[in-house]
Amino acid sequence: MKFGLVAGEASGDVLGAGLIRALRERHPDATFEGVAGPAMVAAGCEQWEPSESLAVMGLVEPLAHIPRLLRLRRELARRWCESPPDVFIGIDAPDFNLGLEKKLRKAGIRTAHYVSPSIWAWRPGRVKKVKKAADTVLCILPFEPPLYEKHGVNAVFVGHPKASEAQESVDMEAARRALGVDADELVTLMPGSRTGEVQRIGGIIASAAAIIAKARPGVRFTTPVASDTLRPLIEQQLADAGITDIVQLVDGRSIEAMSAADVVLQASGTAVLEAALLQKPTVATYRVAPLTYWIVIGLGLLKLTHYTLPNLLTEKPLVPEFMQREALPAPIADEVIAMLDDPERRQFIARRFGRLRQELALDADQRAADAILELARP
Repeated sequence: MKFGLVAGEASGDVLGAGLIRALRERHPDATFEGVAGPAMVAAGCEQWEPSESLAVMGLVEPLAHIPRLLRLRRELARRWCESPPDVFIGIDAPDFNLGLEKKLRKAGIRTAHYVSPSIWAWRPGRVKKVKKAADTVLCILPFEPPLYEKHGVNAVFVGHPKASEAQESVDMEAARRALGVDADELVTLMPGSRTGEVQRIGGIIASAAAIIAKARPGVRFTTPVASDTLRPLIEQQLADAGITDIVQLVDGRSIEAMSAADVVLQASGTAVLEAALLQKPTVATYRVAPLTYWIVIGLGLLKLTHYTLPNLLTEKPLVPEFMQREALPAPIADEVIAMLDDPERRQFIARRFGRLRQELALDADQRAADAILELARP
């Protein structure tokens, strides 16, 4: 059997690698090819193009990359139409993958889209595009399949891979020892993994940390640095806030850094769900480029009252959110301090996040493989 895959960014690379391993367990002779990151390559995928080439975010920011991405999509469509895979799987990156899936499906190739576009959050009209593009949608959130069923789209909830990876209990003291952190209270600061978001959010988080440190002299901080290119920027932001001496930078190791924390203060994104799956009380903040924000709000494209995934998956929001104009150091710091002051609140949040992990941990790799092989049947 042959499978074509296109994964966007690091998160898609991880999903693709897990799916490849699960498929290879059933079909050891299967081949895999397409746009892949290092994890997919290690799992046995032939890399035609690196996943990072699709890592373009926002509404305005991608415009300069459109010609290159269109050329890439045409080339992929040509290659797979000439030598069709049994199934093509587009992993996330909907703006790129849905158009490719539509072309391949029209050519008679069966297609799956892994990770539903956020139709429940904004641009709900995309469900029509999904219906034309994908034979099957593999959903990682439980409320997504019913949204598709209303439109006659086959959708399967496979669970969330991050939940399957998360441990049932987190040893905070062991994580601190592993990081070499000695502190009565520890706040993990996570300003993001991309230069643009660290530029917009990192200084705000550093300033909030300075306010927290002034209110609680014994507190310490740790920051996992996502890449070497971000380190100088983060170091400068910490220096500007005057807190370099109480912040420990570690290369990567975000899971350990979150596990070690009493509270996590981070940029809104996938990592907020990761923190929740580690049962960590979290405060989230974010700012997008001003023009992107104006377009989204001005055109009424956003349909959410809450932005972080944990707040969409629990009965009431447990992650305080400070977005765009509300992303200010003082109120963010006040919320972190309030959490540090209230161990019962932190315990309540940890228990609910522990149940959330159980609800999402369904062995997504295996369930996704089941759905793909069902689609591949003659």
